[in-house]
Amino acid sequence: MSSPASAASPTPHAAPASPVAPAPAALPADAVAAVRAAVARRDARRFCEVILPHVSRTFAIGIRALPGPLGRAVLTAYLICRIADTVEDAPGMTPEAKGPLLDALLDCFDAQAAADAYPAMCAAVTGEPAHLALVEHADLVFAYFHTLPAPTRAIVRRWVAEMAMGMKKFVFLYPNGIRIQTVEEFREYCYYVAGTVGYLLTDLWHEHAPSIGRRHHERLRERCRAFGEALQTVNILKDVAHDAVVENSIYVPEQLLREHGSSQAALLAADREAETRGAIERLIQLAWADLEEARRYLLLIPRRAVSIRLFCILPLLYAYATLRDLTHSSAMLRPGGTVKISRREVKALLTAGSLLVMSNRAVRWLVERVRRREFRLAWQ
Repeated sequence: MSSPASAASPTPHAAPASPVAPAPAALPADAVAAVRAAVARRDARRFCEVILPHVSRTFAIGIRALPGPLGRAVLTAYLICRIADTVEDAPGMTPEAKGPLLDALLDCFDAQAAADAYPAMCAAVTGEPAHLALVEHADLVFAYFHTLPAPTRAIVRRWVAEMAMGMKKFVFLYPNGIRIQTVEEFREYCYYVAGTVGYLLTDLWHEHAPSIGRRHHERLRERCRAFGEALQTVNILKDVAHDAVVENSIYVPEQLLREHGSSQAALLAADREAETRGAIERLIQLAWADLEEARRYLLLIPRRAVSIRLFCILPLLYAYATLRDLTHSSAMLRPGGTVKISRREVKALLTAGSLLVMSNRAVRWLVERVRRREFRLAWQ
C-alpha cells in the first residue's frame, strides 16, 4: 500500500461550494440530566453507559449484549475511539493543535492523572454536542477503562494507538481538510480508522471468549480488517455531502472523480452528479467485496459465542441494507442529503438478526434477502 505522502498534493484545498452547515442537534434533556448526575457522582460506569447511544450509530445495542469484562472493554474502547475521532474531525483546528491532543490521548492509557488533565487540553475542540460531552468527560471513560484486566488494557491501547497515529498522519498531510487522492490512499485511511477496530475486537474475542481459541483467532484475523473497513466505507458513501459540508473532508478519491469527468471541487455540483456517481460506483464495488468478507468473518465466530455474533450481525445487516439503497440513489451527493434505511427496516433487522444469529444457514438467507429489497416482518 502506497504512502499517502507520495500521492497527495501539499497545497491547500478549498471546500466545495455548499450551503452553511446546519447546527448540530443538542443532546436530549433527559440525556443531559443523566450525564450531569453521573458526573456529579463521579460514576464512570454510568457516564459511559449514558453517553454511548448518543455517540454510536450502530454499535450501542451490540455493546450492551456483551458480558462482563468483554463488554466493558468494547464499551470503553469504542468511546476512546470516538474521542480520537472528535479531535480528528474538529472543524477550525489546525494540525498543530490536533496533533498534541492525539498524542496526549495515548498518555491517558498509562496514567489516570493524564486522563484527568485531558478535558482541559481539549477546550478548543468543537463538534456535535454528544461528542463534546464525551471529550469533556474523557477522564471518566479512562477511569472505567482502568478497571479492566491488564492484558485487556494492553490490547485496547495497542490498536487505539495505531488508529490515533494514523489519524495524526492524515491531519498533517491535509491541514486544510482531508482530500483523499487515490484508491490506495482511501484504503489506507480506512485501515487506520476502521481496520484497526477489526483487529482490536478480534483480539478481545480471543482474550475473553473460551470458544475462540488460537485456531479460530487466526482465521478471524484473516478477515477482521475487512469487517471494520466495510462498515467504514458504507458510512463514507452515505455521508458524502455531510462530510464535505460539515467536516470539510472529502474521502471520494480525486483520481476516481477525474477518471469519470468530475473532481472534488465539483463533488456536490448538480451538473456533475452523473459523473460523480460514476466514481462512487467503484467505491460501492469495494464495499460489496469487503461486506462479503465481513459476512464470512461473522460465520467463522463459533455459535457458542452468541453475544459476539449478535454484536457483529446487527451493524453488518444495516450496512448491507444501506449499501443496497446506495446503489440506487444519488441523495448523498446533494447538500443536506444522505441515505438512511427506514426505521421499520432497522427494527425488522434487529428482530430477525437476533432470532437467526445462531444459524449460519439462516444468516446467509437473511443477508441475501436484505441485498435484494427492504426487509420487513410479516406483521409490519
